[in-house]
Amino acid sequence: MKPNILVICGPTASGKTALAVELALRLGGEVVSADSMQVYRHMDIGTAKPTAREMRGVPHHMLDVADPAENYSVARYVAEAVPVVDGILARGRLPIVAGGTGLYIDHLVAGRRFAPFQADSGLREELQERVRSEGLPALRSELERADPEAAARIHPNDEKRTIRALEVFLSTGKTISQHDRESRALPDRYAPLTIALNFRERPWLWERIGRRVDAMMDRGLEGEVRGLLASGVPRDCTAMQAIGYKEIAAAILAGRPAPDGAEEVKLRSRQYAKRQLTWFRRNRKAYWYIWEKIPDLSAAASFSTELVKESGLQ
Repeated sequence: MKPNILVICGPTASGKTALAVELALRLGGEVVSADSMQVYRHMDIGTAKPTAREMRGVPHHMLDVADPAENYSVARYVAEAVPVVDGILARGRLPIVAGGTGLYIDHLVAGRRFAPFQADSGLREELQERVRSEGLPALRSELERADPEAAARIHPNDEKRTIRALEVFLSTGKTISQHDRESRALPDRYAPLTIALNFRERPWLWERIGRRVDAMMDRGLEGEVRGLLASGVPRDCTAMQAIGYKEIAAAILAGRPAPDGAEEVKLRSRQYAKRQLTWFRRNRKAYWYIWEKIPDLSAAASFSTELVKESGLQ
């Protein structure tokens, strides 16, 4: 099947945005972000959200689509990103999906259908209240009876996923495991040409991560985190668990200097980069472009453009 979307992926600080923008300019494309934290408004510095200057006039989608207090999900991402990608294709332009959240990329490519959920049903709130009154083990026991497969897969302390699995069963009469099997049996919605980025030497990536965090601090990451906390964004919400926000918030609330948190951000970012590389290496169809210590954007763009032509994507 001929590819109909281009995917640019890789670990944090590997140059995905710069390459995606350059290719969009060369190929007549639009960028669709696949970053689970860039979806949040008012979280610009710590998520390395591209600035207007970095976008270079290229349309970018799936940025600033949720408030920080919302618990954004992969299901919502797919529901909102699929119409965006389809719209780009309908305009005769090239969708360039760029980001480091492998789960979002994989589910978007598949066009994965998720078990339905009615936000106003009150069922989730009822289950959350039961956790508070009866304890999570009581709901775990109920899930084990209703959906043993999901219960075996979900960690006993994972309240969020336990509630979600019970919510699906109680609202649809069908287990979340069955929903997942039916969804995965469907063919993928898009055929991707995937280009993955990395550096030849691991220390070169670590150095870039360190410089990026230092630049974030210089740009005002501490002030951004303080602003979010002051606005009432809960510290335990999904957005505030993002690397860069969690560590700086912890330092601020403990009365420690924010730069102390910055060193933790560098460590957590390196650990996250390792996990990202493990995820993307599972894709045996991906084409890897390996940077030298000083990235050559022009060379990477030429390599990618040739791939696009050879694949028949354009």
